[in-house]
Amino acid sequence: MKDITEAFGTLYHPLSALVFYQSKGKDKHIYVEHFDMDKNGNPINAHPLTTKEAKILSKALNTEKEESSAFLNPKGILPTNVLHINASENGTVLWFTKKKQVKMFFTENLGIQDGIAEIPAMLWFANKQNLMVFALGKDRRPTEKTSLYHAPFFNIYEDGHVCMGTVDINIKNSASIEEFIQAWEKYFFNSYFSHLLDKHNPVNGNCVSLWKNQIETGSSFPKEALKKTNRTLKYLIK
Repeated sequence: MKDITEAFGTLYHPLSALVFYQSKGKDKHIYVEHFDMDKNGNPINAHPLTTKEAKILSKALNTEKEESSAFLNPKGILPTNVLHINASENGTVLWFTKKKQVKMFFTENLGIQDGIAEIPAMLWFANKQNLMVFALGKDRRPTEKTSLYHAPFFNIYEDGHVCMGTVDINIKNSASIEEFIQAWEKYFFNSYFSHLLDKHNPVNGNCVSLWKNQIETGSSFPKEALKKTNRTLKYLIK
């Protein structure tokens, strides 16, 4: 006879079992009974689940620590458009995008037809719950000294924070940096641009006229429309 037990996977032996009881009627109550297991795997020593045992169970089932350790880890080589990462529990990422064409959506009250338009280079700064965006004057990788411009869109406060309205933000604790960036850009451009906030006009000129023209003509984004802030990129990583 040949001993092949070494070829088996890891063997797990039963240590305990839980049985959940529920009462009948309108006011349903749950009772949990805990069983130890003898060497043959038979349940013994039935007793109500204790606080200590419940804590051990909770710790065994908790995957949050494992997920958070994977948060903002890159899938491969760090993306070249990432400028700064703070990989804490509610970590932040600072990244930039070059000018490109995107599909944009507008509420009916603006009188702007949904469509594809060119947008300028942008700077993005986000954690799990909040997003800030700015425009960049040049289509290249910024530095700490790079001046920031107001992002030329609706739904943005003067300090750069984005009002996401009713958009349901759901950034997973296990999200890689690529998934994190992709999710925020999708949230931003798949939501409807609707109005200016706190009387803040983010462009030189009329914001509605600007985007009407961009959608209708498909022309390059006019740099002269960008309005400069009094901040540089370093402000976001202080």
